[in-house]
Amino acid sequence: MIEESLIARCLKEEPKAQYELYRALYGQMMSVCSRYERNRQDALDRVNQGFLKILTNLSKRRPEVPFELWTRRIMINTVIDNHRHEKPRKEAEQLDAPLDEGTLTEVNDYLKQMDADAFGELLLRVPEMSRKVFNLFAIDGFAHHEIARMLGISEGTSKWHVSHARQVMQTAIARLAAPAMAKTAIR
Repeated sequence: MIEESLIARCLKEEPKAQYELYRALYGQMMSVCSRYERNRQDALDRVNQGFLKILTNLSKRRPEVPFELWTRRIMINTVIDNHRHEKPRKEAEQLDAPLDEGTLTEVNDYLKQMDADAFGELLLRVPEMSRKVFNLFAIDGFAHHEIARMLGISEGTSKWHVSHARQVMQTAIARLAAPAMAKTAIR
């Protein structure tokens, strides 16, 4: 919980208070940005851009909105804004082959044993645009029409990206699960 006294000091533009706020929010902000960005440096860039927006718009914050929720939304919007800016330079994505039913059973068994860090690494295998849409939909809880509006894509494209992200992760899990399942079968 961020104390209102710290926020008041930041509104007075006290550098020590701003640094204290940055340190208090860093973990949360980095967690949000890391889900969307492929590498740590890009995530850190988004954290810093987002924090600047937080400081710049601090006086516009409605007091009835919890501070942490407000900052989280700013971080998500920062990632989305960056995506819009970078969109013209991104390459087209390719579909992977669909999985068969037997592979899906192995995937589900392996997924039950996976921890959050492993899932985060798995998510990095998903192409950037599909990863962003998947995060917005599956993790942050946005509806497809909201994602479409935020990213300037159609609802159908949003749904495709979620499906594609799931498919890429299922394929990756199947590849990881096969050796693990073989070891279990040998015992």
